[in-house]
Amino acid sequence: MKAKWMLPIVFTSVLILGACGGSKEKSKSSPDYELENVSFPLKEKVSLKMMSQSAPLAPNDPNDKLIFQRLEEETNLHIDWTNYSSDFAEKRNLDIASGDLPDAIFNAAAGDYDLLNWAESGVIVPIEDLIEEYMPNLKKIFDENPEYRQMSTAPDGHIYSMPWIEELGEGKESIHTVNGMAWINKEWLDNLGLEMPQTTDQLMTVLEAFKTQDPNGNGEADEIPFSFINNGGNEDLKFLMGAFGLGDNDDHLVVDNDGQVQFTANKEGYKEAIKYFNEMNNKGLIDKEAFEQDWNTYVAKGKEHKYGVYFTWDKANITGADDSYDVLPVLAGPDGTKHVTRTNGMGFSRDRFVITSANKNLELTARWIDKMYEPLQSVQNNWGTYGDEAQANIFELKDGMLKHLPLEGTAPGELRQKTEAGGPLAVLDSYYDTVTTMPDDAKWRLDLMHDTYLPYITEDNIYPRVFLEKEDTDRLAKIETDMWDYIYRKRAEWITGGKIDEEWEEYLAELERVGLEEWIQIKQTGYDNFLKGAQ
Repeated sequence: MKAKWMLPIVFTSVLILGACGGSKEKSKSSPDYELENVSFPLKEKVSLKMMSQSAPLAPNDPNDKLIFQRLEEETNLHIDWTNYSSDFAEKRNLDIASGDLPDAIFNAAAGDYDLLNWAESGVIVPIEDLIEEYMPNLKKIFDENPEYRQMSTAPDGHIYSMPWIEELGEGKESIHTVNGMAWINKEWLDNLGLEMPQTTDQLMTVLEAFKTQDPNGNGEADEIPFSFINNGGNEDLKFLMGAFGLGDNDDHLVVDNDGQVQFTANKEGYKEAIKYFNEMNNKGLIDKEAFEQDWNTYVAKGKEHKYGVYFTWDKANITGADDSYDVLPVLAGPDGTKHVTRTNGMGFSRDRFVITSANKNLELTARWIDKMYEPLQSVQNNWGTYGDEAQANIFELKDGMLKHLPLEGTAPGELRQKTEAGGPLAVLDSYYDTVTTMPDDAKWRLDLMHDTYLPYITEDNIYPRVFLEKEDTDRLAKIETDMWDYIYRKRAEWITGGKIDEEWEEYLAELERVGLEEWIQIKQTGYDNFLKGAQ
């Protein structure tokens, strides 16, 4: 998924907020039930107030999800939700700025600056003692996987948020090693009698054939040889840059095998890749909407199979799960080298649940949230549930194990939006074939990635989820605000208009002006300190 940078707390004098679901009224203070030695189910039903976010396809009120209904029945604890389905970070920050705090924020989506800022200003409380005393499930995960405790711990030694963890393969064999895969229209290749391209030159030739030879056979020049979403995460074209050298990823950062942080968007290979895409554009092969289209536009054209080559995590979400499209092989670049740039992706996010200073029921909250880390509960929160007569079922529960049901043509991304709870959870590799089965789509993608990409991944390490000091986090965010915008703007200009050779030195100078050297230094120091802490 694409990285998100959250805004600092926002203050405003005029505010009109509309919650998309859940409670419409919020009390100014949390009730104190004076519960100790909490065990579920509670003798009498009580409630906690929580803020959350959900996808547009999900029910407006999380309590309409069977997952939460079962939790309430099991615990006798009712959650009074304020739930937002759009502009969550802004609305969350405005609610916080108003001083009207819930007991906790579920699916908090807090950046590191947010967490440290909230802690400093007393909005949230440290939770490491709660984990030790009341959360045996999370404590066990931390004890057995100390890297997760390390990544959850702030520079001041406190833990302020509870993580989401989803393992699927380890090291280079993790499903997160490659995000946006390249997919090619196999039907068009067959219709034109073309071989699968193996080099960047051959791909260019194939795309020209897609443009000029009517591969869909309808007598119209409506084919789109090459499409992507500019700066679109999994839908971006950066994957093909690996054929020209170091390549690129969403972070523009690679850790080389000497442990040195390498910036990707100022290398000669990066420049050569852009020149290749400029040639592609000059030949009319690139989707005219590629630099402005959104997800919905991209998917709509994909469902009509208009693309020759496009990019995404799983083709089922764009063009369907049939055999019309196949993964594009790793292409040899101009010097004959085949290379896949490793992402810094991993199934970890430390920002999924925070407890606010308004909460007077810390033990109750901690024990309830620890249930999210029970293996069977985590699996359901991550994907969806079973036995649901109103919503789609992801699983059947058989012999104490959650077994994934066939997708039957449904896009996995859409299905997950409707059914998952998200939030704090842990799905470990050890759960597969013991607690749950591996999803068919994930198993298929993992196998495809291993067969196609792993031999060409040379980086042994990734840049982990380093928890930096607030000042460094703030400085990085300010540098990246200017630098990311500049990188993608120039990339688009060069692909569509050329002139990269003439403007390259000016580009490098601008990167230095906005703080590239400082950015690399902060990243390198953070990485080195992380490795020391892991020893």
